[in-house]
Formats: sequence, C-alpha cells, structure tokens
Amino acid sequence: MHKILCIGDVMLDVVVALQAPINYGEDTPSRITTHGGGAAGNVASWIAHTGTHATIVARVGNDSAGAALISEFHGLKVDHSSLIKTSDPTGVVVILVDQKGERTMFPETGANSGLTLSDMPSLDSFDAAYVSGYALLNPRSRGGVLEMIAEIRSAGIPLFYDTVTVGAMKEVERNLILSWLPLMDYVLPNEEEAPYVADAEDVDSALKKLLELCPAVIIKRGPDGAVAQARGGSRIDIDAIKTAVADTTGAGDSFAAGFISTK
Repeated sequence: MHKILCIGDVMLDVVVALQAPINYGEDTPSRITTHGGGAAGNVASWIAHTGTHATIVARVGNDSAGAALISEFHGLKVDHSSLIKTSDPTGVVVILVDQKGERTMFPETGANSGLTLSDMPSLDSFDAAYVSGYALLNPRSRGGVLEMIAEIRSAGIPLFYDTVTVGAMKEVERNLILSWLPLMDYVLPNEEEAPYVADAEDVDSALKKLLELCPAVIIKRGPDGAVAQARGGSRIDIDAIKTAVADTTGAGDSFAAGFISTK
C-alpha cells in the first residue's frame, strides 16, 4: 500500500451554512457545524478514506480544539504521530456557505505557524508527499517547509503542491510563488488560481506557462471538470460528474487526495 506524507495546515472548521441572505446587524438563520479542516488535514483525511496510508505533518494547540482534531484523525485512520502540540491556539477558520454552496473563509492560522524540518518523520517508507500552499505562504513556516522539500527531493519522492486561494496568495509576491513551482513534480491550482499564478488571461494560457515551470499541471475547474497535462504530453480534459452542490468547502482538497492516491 502506498504511503503519502501530507505537510501543511490543520484547522478547526466552523461552517456557517446560511439559510437566508445575510441581515447585516441583525440575526440570520443558519446551520452551524464544526469539524476538522485545513488543506493538509483535508487531503490526509481523504487519502486515508481511499484506503491509502496518510501521515499528517502539522501543528495544533494544546487545547480542546487540538484534542478534537487529533481524535478525528484517529477515527479516520490518519497517522498523526507527527502532529506537534504547541502553546499557540489551534488554527480556526470560520466558513460562510451561501445558498448556492459557495464558501467564503475567515482563517486564523494559530498553531500552524512555525513548522521546522525536525517536525518531519523519516522518509524511508513514503511514496509521495503533498505540500499545502498555506505552509509556504506563512513566513513563519516557509523556511522549515523549504528544508522539508529539499529533503524530499533528495530522497527522490514525488512532490504534489496545491497553490491555495488567490486571496491568500496575494499576501506575498507572485515571483516568490513562481520560484517554488520548479521544486514540485505536480501542481494543482484551480481555474482562478492558475491564471493568477501564471499572470495569464485564461486557463489555456496559464496551463502553457505553468508547464514551463512544473513538469505536470492539473487545473481544477469545478463544474467544468479538470484539465491536466504533463510536459511534452497531450492535454487531457475531463468533465465533472453532475451533482447538486451543497458546500464547496474542501472540494479541491478531496480532488487532490483522489488524484494523489492513484499515483
């Protein structure tokens, strides 16, 4: 069985599903749930769901939220032996989901900051590694995560990288993000992130530009499916399965997990 290392962020998601348009300054009917989240946490959980071994490398607080996330990983059979407890509070993200299923996120990074090379387990038995873009965007984790990436590359382990949201990427210079892409074997942006990173007008031109930097590019297109191409290979377009959308939170993470678990 393949073993996948997932590096990045775990969060407590507080999901607010709106039942009506927001009444600013007043009450608005909603349905509220809490559960584990974060890009790396989501990917590890979905990889484990496929029956593939997943190990999470991240940080949580020594608090009730951290305990809840550890319990959830245990139940999902995600290896959390490299999940470090710190004195910082566990990261939390409040997610507003509108009546069309689209989400807007309000994150507080918390304990996710400060990953170091010493957080990473021995690489001897791993077949692939996933890196969340949030881990590299965070200046307190960036140095440690880049050291992890160097070790993973030296071990000859394929690297999968998710660029994460445009809103988060705007916190750093685009050229810095571009400098990370040649370190990866696969990059998995969505149809908004790809043109932003590549400074391109559309998905087609973004795909061509990104292939100059990374050997394989997979662009997630929501209801329009996905497009993928390896450098020197043929482009592949795949339609999405038609379904009723309830909540798009973590949809890209589940896509990434499914893709990685098949490689």
